[in-house]
Amino acid sequence: MSDLKSTLIEWRRDFHKHPEVGFLEMRTASLVAKRLTDLGYEVKLGREVMNPDYCMGKPDDEETAEHYEWAKENGALEEFLPYLKDGYTGVVGILDTKAPGPTVAYRVDMDALPIYESTEESHVPKQKDFRSVNNYMHACGHDAHTTIGLGLATLLSENKDQLRGKIKLIFQPAEEGVRGARSMVEAGVVDDVDYFMALHIGTGVPFNEFLASNNGYLATSKLDVTFKGLASHAGGHPEEGKNAMLAAASAVLNLHAIPRHSGGSTRVNVGELHAGSGRNVIADSASLKVEIRGENSELNAYMKNYAEEVIKGAALMHQVDYDIKLVGEAVNAVGSVKLAEKMFQEAEKVGLKCQLEENKPSGSEDATYFINAVQKQGGYATYCVFGTNLAAGHHNEKFDIDEESILPAVQTLFETTKSLTAE
Repeated sequence: MSDLKSTLIEWRRDFHKHPEVGFLEMRTASLVAKRLTDLGYEVKLGREVMNPDYCMGKPDDEETAEHYEWAKENGALEEFLPYLKDGYTGVVGILDTKAPGPTVAYRVDMDALPIYESTEESHVPKQKDFRSVNNYMHACGHDAHTTIGLGLATLLSENKDQLRGKIKLIFQPAEEGVRGARSMVEAGVVDDVDYFMALHIGTGVPFNEFLASNNGYLATSKLDVTFKGLASHAGGHPEEGKNAMLAAASAVLNLHAIPRHSGGSTRVNVGELHAGSGRNVIADSASLKVEIRGENSELNAYMKNYAEEVIKGAALMHQVDYDIKLVGEAVNAVGSVKLAEKMFQEAEKVGLKCQLEENKPSGSEDATYFINAVQKQGGYATYCVFGTNLAAGHHNEKFDIDEESILPAVQTLFETTKSLTAE
């Protein structure tokens, strides 16, 4: 295992050094596709595993084309780029043992964040020369997730004779902002899956501990809101203007005033407000970035509908036009405890301490689309977290993981696959 461990660290550092944000993971996806192909997997990618109608918050054509050039210049493999160049960057590797058995699937995510990575000398990626080469950063561990997926692919391929059924490894784009999973579900990627597991590293779980059946993900919707008014001289003719900034400000205050629901936890946050063009100009445009959440999809719908009415009301009050774009969304889900317990047995063999997550809603995850789809067709699905030591919290410029956590994660998933396919 020592050779695999060093290879995993090498892969992880390469992904960390070359981060790509959602729907732009062209270099990452091309390397994943190549390694899966070399291991003997049937590889599907791009539109074959993503339904374009369900991609949310996708970068425009100009940004996509610009990143395509970056990817080509930074090591992307051109044999796979034609499938990825339009920003449909999902990859699925399929290992068919040809022996009767269940279909087992794992999802790992590949995208980074629009964060500028720390340049401090104490930052390990800076010290060891794998700090990001661009203005993005793997500040949530998805570089490790992609690596774990490839490590699992390696062990499965090398031990195919010990397995039965079919294994699917799903490399998902655009988890950040909960934008990429639904397109893969709608493309039928998990239609034949009996067991499904999504994974994460960190999230506050201690090093050498393992958590599964995390039922605590809130449903969520991400909204981009624009107000369009009419500019005018603020001193000379203020009455001729239509103030988009006032509409936006009114919306912000009243969005945060939405009554909470007695049926469970709800959240709302306006994370960004941009407006105006000059001190003496009535602002003719304004934009908001809004997110709402609910303990379940019904509560999220309550918050979303209320938010849309607040935005409409603010626009009417100030006589401006408005537009709301849904740029990300996820549902809630409840993990299958039976599958979590099976994973516990295998994680303990690897030496990890296990815990079952209580239902304490906090963040959101679009792996819930996969979980619900598999359960709806009679399968089992769960979410699991491999603990690690963190240099800083998730989405922080100093984020870094303990690379000693990667191999145990690979081993746990491999042992789980053997156990599930033996049944």
